Amino acid sequence: MDNILLLVIVGVVGIMAGFIIAKILEKGNASKLVANAKKEAASIIKNAKSEGESIKKDKIFQAKEKFLELKAEHEKVIISKDKKIAEAEKRTRDKESQVSSELAKNKKLSEELEEKIKDYDYRIDFLEKKKSELEKMHKSQVEQLEVISGLSAEEAKAQLIESIKSDAKSDAMAFIQNAMEEAKLTAQQEAKKIIVNTIQRIGTEEAIENCVSVFNLESDDVKGRIIGREGRNIRALEAATGVEIIVDDTPEAIILSCFDSVRREVARLSLHKLVTDGRIHPARIEEIVNKTTKQIEEEIIEVGKRTVIDLGIHGLHPELIKAVGRMKYRSSYGQNLLQHSREVAKLCGVMAAELGLNPKLAKRAGLLHDIGKVPETETETPHAILGMEWAEKYGEKSEVCNAIGAHHDEIEMKSLLSPIVQVCDAISGARPGARRQVLDSYIQRLKDLEDIAFAFNGVKKAYAIQAGRELRVIVESEKVSDDKAAELSFEISQKIQTDMTYPGQVKVTVIRETRAVNIAK
Repeated sequence: MDNILLLVIVGVVGIMAGFIIAKILEKGNASKLVANAKKEAASIIKNAKSEGESIKKDKIFQAKEKFLELKAEHEKVIISKDKKIAEAEKRTRDKESQVSSELAKNKKLSEELEEKIKDYDYRIDFLEKKKSELEKMHKSQVEQLEVISGLSAEEAKAQLIESIKSDAKSDAMAFIQNAMEEAKLTAQQEAKKIIVNTIQRIGTEEAIENCVSVFNLESDDVKGRIIGREGRNIRALEAATGVEIIVDDTPEAIILSCFDSVRREVARLSLHKLVTDGRIHPARIEEIVNKTTKQIEEEIIEVGKRTVIDLGIHGLHPELIKAVGRMKYRSSYGQNLLQHSREVAKLCGVMAAELGLNPKLAKRAGLLHDIGKVPETETETPHAILGMEWAEKYGEKSEVCNAIGAHHDEIEMKSLLSPIVQVCDAISGARPGARRQVLDSYIQRLKDLEDIAFAFNGVKKAYAIQAGRELRVIVESEKVSDDKAAELSFEISQKIQTDMTYPGQVKVTVIRETRAVNIAK
């Protein structure tokens, strides 16, 4: 135990001795380290001082350069400002000189104005004196005139007024007479102008209706079935439709003949349905004809509605709409009545607008003017009167009713719409080709005009234009001279006047043309 304690004490003493020796050694190294650190610090301080001096010199140099640059820029700014100040001073001096010159001018003008005011005042005073002198002279002259004439000024004035009134009245009467004559001439010219413009603006295609329709068949075998046993089918069809059915040797066709277009259309549609269905016997024929009749009646109403909508007519009674639709299946002198009425309505609208009247009312009268031609039952009443009665019955205005009744002069015209409807009806019916009789005579008249021109020597070509109102003749320049062309025009016009009957007048224009043609090769 004592040995262990001794060993521990010896160990502790050894450790402490080692620690003391280490400390002594550390102090020796530390002194060396301190000496080395002092040397390094001195060198670092020396290097830092040299670098600081160099950096200081560079910064001072850069500052000097920056200063010089700022100084130069400042001098430039000062120079530009001095220049601007000099310019401003120059402008100020110019304005001062200008103002001084203006002041001098104004001073001169004011002096001139004062002189003019003085002169004006002097003249006013002079005129006032002259005016007073003239009034005195006028008063004395009036007094002398009253003494000479034995009349007072009021009496003389009354006599003068009466004299002027009578003269003015006679002059006014003469002026009114001249104005009325001039108005008549102008009115005639304006009327012609309006009619021509209306005709030019409204153009419609013309279609000639007839009294027969052709029903085409796929084969002639169907004809026997249509005729039926002992002709009972065709008799039943004719009895149901009122149409004559002609079955002849025309291949693959049957002719339907009837003056009533509605009945003819019913028969055509009925035949088409029967042939398509294949069942053809009297009971079936009667059933199909009844259905087709109802279909046509519905189509008539639809056509009437579409027509009034297209023309912009509103508020028309359903019965009148139905009458308008029936006009599709009616013709007058070969002209379809619905097309004619639509055209008359458009013409009336244009002409009424030109005259400053109500174009919608005029269209209404034009569309309804011939509704008396499509009665459901036969009547002896003229169509114009019948149409007027229908219009009155279904609430149309008095102007429209009068225009319908008076468009053939069967009653007196009481509004401006009546002559417009009459004129437009004549225009539509008189268009070349609109009606069968007019078409034949029109074509013949054109041919006769051209034949008259060709009868003269030297005529190369002849054209009747403008519905026969002008004949244009082209002559051969080698055979007809300029003087001869004038004579030829006169001779052709005299020949037309003596040999032909025509409305209005025919203008004869002779054209002579000389051509010189060469070819460059």
